[in-house]
Amino acid sequence: MALVCEPYLEQVKVWPSDGRHIVAQYDDDTIIVYQAYRPSIGRYAVEQGTLGGEFSYSRMSWVKPNFLWMMYRSGWGTKESQEVTLGLRIRRTFFDALLTQAVPSSWDRDQFATREEWSRAIDQSSVRLQWDPDHDPSGAKLGRRAVQLGLRGAVLEAFGRRELVEVIDLSEFVAEQRLRLESSGVSALVTPRERVYRPENPTIATRLQLADGGHRVSGAAPVHRDAQD
Repeated sequence: MALVCEPYLEQVKVWPSDGRHIVAQYDDDTIIVYQAYRPSIGRYAVEQGTLGGEFSYSRMSWVKPNFLWMMYRSGWGTKESQEVTLGLRIRRTFFDALLTQAVPSSWDRDQFATREEWSRAIDQSSVRLQWDPDHDPSGAKLGRRAVQLGLRGAVLEAFGRRELVEVIDLSEFVAEQRLRLESSGVSALVTPRERVYRPENPTIATRLQLADGGHRVSGAAPVHRDAQD
């Protein structure tokens, strides 16, 4: 499997407990985001290395760099049409460009003086940004906030067709960890190794109001390119 993993309880020790943080697996050049699809879309992506087939480019698609937030959203791969969990490795330059273009999904008075100004920005941007409570493996809300990005139009086309470096099928891994969690609790749980991610351009962190305390670790969570499930 092309992800580096660690025991969940070891990772909790280094994750921030509150504030806005992008927590992800990344190396010097790439970062992993997650999405869950129905089997037909997931199989196509794994086989072709791109998003296509029954995947719709006419709708907004949300991606998440945080594995446990994805697990909360998909019910650990048990929700209908979310049975296939994919790790989608993209270039960090592209990811940072998404952060630069992103407009909050709700009116942020610190960024937009009026609701009308924010509404115009929403209409003009192809990237939506939303901060939600992060969740622990059981689904309980945490004080830390997790980010997800909604992509549409030309940006979604670029993401699904040109910017994917690797598509990783994590469905069996998710099923295995779900059983571990159900039978033995968090002490047996293993998850992708994730650390706080800081964009290269510090103005992006300021604009997104990322909390202090996270630090960029070069190669913190490398993704091996010579192996894939």
